[in-house]
Amino acid sequence: MGRLALQVEGLGKLYRLQGSGPAYSTLTDTLAWAARAPLRWLHRASPPREPSTFWAVRDVSFDVRPGEAVGLVGRNGSGKSTLLKILAAVTEPTEGRASVWGSMGALLEVGTGFHPELTGRENVFLNGAILGMKRADVKRRFDEIVAFAELEKFIDTPAKHYSSGMYMRLAFAVAAHLDTDILFVDEVLAVGDVEFQRRCFSKMEQAGAEGRTVVLVSHDMGAVTRLCSRAILLEKGRVVLDGPPSEIVHRYLTAGSLRGTASREWPATPEAPGDEVARLRSVRVLDQQGRPSAEIDIRRPVLIEVRFLNLAPEVRPHVSLHLFNELGTCLFATNDFVSEAWKAGPRPAGLVSSTCRIPGNFLAEGPVTVLVGLGSLGRQHAVHALEPDAVTFTVVDRSDGDGVRGHFTGSWPGAVRPMLEWDLTSSQAP
Repeated sequence: MGRLALQVEGLGKLYRLQGSGPAYSTLTDTLAWAARAPLRWLHRASPPREPSTFWAVRDVSFDVRPGEAVGLVGRNGSGKSTLLKILAAVTEPTEGRASVWGSMGALLEVGTGFHPELTGRENVFLNGAILGMKRADVKRRFDEIVAFAELEKFIDTPAKHYSSGMYMRLAFAVAAHLDTDILFVDEVLAVGDVEFQRRCFSKMEQAGAEGRTVVLVSHDMGAVTRLCSRAILLEKGRVVLDGPPSEIVHRYLTAGSLRGTASREWPATPEAPGDEVARLRSVRVLDQQGRPSAEIDIRRPVLIEVRFLNLAPEVRPHVSLHLFNELGTCLFATNDFVSEAWKAGPRPAGLVSSTCRIPGNFLAEGPVTVLVGLGSLGRQHAVHALEPDAVTFTVVDRSDGDGVRGHFTGSWPGAVRPMLEWDLTSSQAP
């Protein structure tokens, strides 16, 4: 079979639902229940039990060879992050086992392994020790780590004063620069700015080229297809497909659960994506009449409306959109800070509605997935909310003689399909 870097056999993780109480009845519980319902007690009925547990991961098995880059793909709640924590030995499995050969570096939740009272410098050495590295090895790579994280001015500042982006940059720099055999990376890379993400991806590509094993959890399908030689699709904690990234990404983005979700709402503010600066309330795909629609005629404009609670007007949160096709290719990204309304100054506290209009005859046919983010500008770009699969819609060509479909059959090439202006002249041959 050959040497393995990672072997997962029948892995499962059972969680108790918060607030559901114990999965069994104690004598005290039973007597208290009987006192409230004596007639039931006479009939020897049992206290009612609500479902109190769920399997975040169940019966997962796969092998990973040294040098492979594997992407874990799936919707929110599919078990990706839980599985990664088990593999990184952060969480104990309920059943099964995960065997790892070699040293591990893990970038999971922002700040994992960092002590808020210690400085960045002290945390680099602490994190290195947690990863099993000798102090001399950390010291040898220290300047390179700090330069990559771009924290030279703040390296002797206590970590409790770091932003989430600073935490993440330093944590990734430590994990990526130390000589571990396996690197586990969770979705936290989404917190960074575009330039830092580019450098992180380059570093992971370099790790793969050096023969290190990478296991990546990401909603960025472009990153999965670019970085990974293999991908695993999870649904409800189980593996449903394991194969080439292009095949997995296509299955993920065209799955029934992702299609036709033209409207999302988060009515309960504490549970809505976001933080103390801004929280999402709703995202809708609208046709040109302002009606929610999961199908958009290719000739007509499509509106993407984002409503959010502006909780810190002085921070001036803005909306970002990333649109992806069925192959995980990012078609384009746009932000509402280019609008005159945003440039005019802070918007008042309360509910803000921001709508992007995409013209007709611009997107290509097929399903489109929209990532929605709430961010703010400043010395460092901050992300306050990120919803990777906020809404989806399908672009369809219903033209009959007045568009491309009227003159051309078959699949039109390209990630987008703009109808551009042409000048056509002719002259008689000499």
